[in-house]
Amino acid sequence: MARHLVIGNGKLLVNLDRHCYIRDIYYPFVGQLNHVGGQYCRFGIWVGGQFSWLENPEWKFDLGYIEDSLVTNIVARNERLGVELHINDGIHQRECIYLKRVVVRNLNSEAREVRLFFNQDLMIDGSEVGDTAAYYPENNTVFHYKRSSYFMFNGFSDEGGIKEYSTGIKRFHHAEGTWRDAEDGILMGNTIAQGSVDSTISFHTVVPPHGEKSVYYWMSIGKDLEEVKALNKYVQDTNPEKLLSRIVIYWKHWLHRAENNLGDLPPEVERMFRQSLLIVRTQTDERGAIIAANDTDILQYNRDHYSYMWPRDGALIAEAMSLAGFQSVIAPFFQFCERTLSPDGYLYHKYNPDGTVGSSWHPYVVQGNERLPIQEDETALVLFALWKDYMRNQVIELPQSLYNNLIRKGAAFLSSYVEDSLSLPKPSYDLWEERYGIWTYTVASVYGGLMAAAFFTELFGDYERSDHFRNTAQTIKQGMLTHLWDEESGRFARGLIQTDNGWEKDMTLESSMFGIWEFGVLPVDDSRVIRTMEAIKQGLTIRTGVGGVARYTNDYYFQQSGDIENVPGNPWIICTLWIANFEIESAKSLADLVRPRETLQWVVEHALSSGLLPEQLNPHDGSPLSVAPLTWSHATFVQCVSKYSARYAELSAAAAQS
Repeated sequence: MARHLVIGNGKLLVNLDRHCYIRDIYYPFVGQLNHVGGQYCRFGIWVGGQFSWLENPEWKFDLGYIEDSLVTNIVARNERLGVELHINDGIHQRECIYLKRVVVRNLNSEAREVRLFFNQDLMIDGSEVGDTAAYYPENNTVFHYKRSSYFMFNGFSDEGGIKEYSTGIKRFHHAEGTWRDAEDGILMGNTIAQGSVDSTISFHTVVPPHGEKSVYYWMSIGKDLEEVKALNKYVQDTNPEKLLSRIVIYWKHWLHRAENNLGDLPPEVERMFRQSLLIVRTQTDERGAIIAANDTDILQYNRDHYSYMWPRDGALIAEAMSLAGFQSVIAPFFQFCERTLSPDGYLYHKYNPDGTVGSSWHPYVVQGNERLPIQEDETALVLFALWKDYMRNQVIELPQSLYNNLIRKGAAFLSSYVEDSLSLPKPSYDLWEERYGIWTYTVASVYGGLMAAAFFTELFGDYERSDHFRNTAQTIKQGMLTHLWDEESGRFARGLIQTDNGWEKDMTLESSMFGIWEFGVLPVDDSRVIRTMEAIKQGLTIRTGVGGVARYTNDYYFQQSGDIENVPGNPWIICTLWIANFEIESAKSLADLVRPRETLQWVVEHALSSGLLPEQLNPHDGSPLSVAPLTWSHATFVQCVSKYSARYAELSAAAAQS
């Protein structure tokens, strides 16, 4: 379960698997309307009378990207066929155009005819019902369409454009699809099919002995036939080779604002830092939604996915990108939150990329009692991240435009949603979306959100509100220290759960308690923070050869082991990096940065071969679990590297002066 390569431009996102098959096409929103839905758009080769799809185990792959770009760099080698393919995929930085270059290298000593086959298995607008696939003779292309979604496919080799094509029925009765038609090296040429359909096109070339030939393939996407025809013509007139080069140039320039002085971090960490910035960009819709993940294989487990904007993920990702210098990329996220804020001032559980409310499992009624189905930290974190961004970049126009609705209404909700008997926020769902109560992480985030609102209202001269929000935040802080600190265990509780006997502490060891210092409730050197973080390190570290840190004790999500003492849960990338962030913030000398540097290297070592980061790892073999790439994982890596480089510079300067 993973997408090994992702490319996008904020309007179009294409995911490829480890066989270089297109598995997802998201358009016109990143994360919404998947026109492939996890099916397989196959890619195959016929050479010397033998045919092979790239999913055949005899193919060996080296997956990656051209450095500092969103253009793939893939080598696929087949010793039996005597061929090596060098593949580059990219999406135009502005237009909805997908481009692919395949350099076919002949490993034999005689010239050979090679035929490349590209299968288009679409589910337009997320459904196989009512699609049409047709050959279009005017420009020798094949196109698919339904309603206002059109996809046109074309390409060429030195010997010309599309050589053969076919359209047909797929996954209906006994029909598997036109990809089966390709396996004899010849396509039937059926010109149109409707319903559950696919298409396959081929390009022929002759490759000299120990020589190479290039084949180009592209897809244009638009709202009608005229738009995709115009985009197709643009590719032909400009030349796909030039367009791929321009994509590389664009992303290299895009990365120029990223910090280059990363201290003593090794080159592989520096590369992943830049790649992570690019990966986050692919998962960010230009209209503001920062999507959690777009790996549709997760549908096999619960018939839902991660292609939503969780305000929790979005706020923490926005904070990391702002820290790295990419304020303009994430400003639309805050505008998205302002547009989607409820009339009562809170943000819902999650949202679709177009701003509509997403699916949820938080009930409105439990055992006859009404309940607000929210995670309060999500509203608070947005305000916290917005203030951090303003302090860093001093772009006052953004918070000013959001002041009346997002800031004032959001803070008013936070300040009123209080359990007066405890001086703590009322119960809500925890950040993991699993349990209902008053959670230390949520309380810390509400404190951070209210303090951010107090700073904003003071900034704009609204002093009465500023005093109110600040006083409420301080009251909540005191409630937290009174009710959530546990003297007996010497650490903070995960939270409070309401029972028939009142409020009881949940003492489950929980990695998210890093929020106590991250959101400013207590300084990082407070003894209570230190004792809590040390307990997390001791109790949630995975004691196998894999290492890493779990979310909490006995985490059930994708659980791989019942040995809770050694494997309290699967190692999560973000939870492991939270510990590294604490060590960075606590560092008093350069020697104290050794462990967080090792953690950053650990993350690199446990990435997919293409450099993408999953949500979690198998604690026994380190293989990816759940979705990949997870945007939150990449953003937390960016945050950790940014914090490390800043702390390294501070400590180096101090050492030089002493």
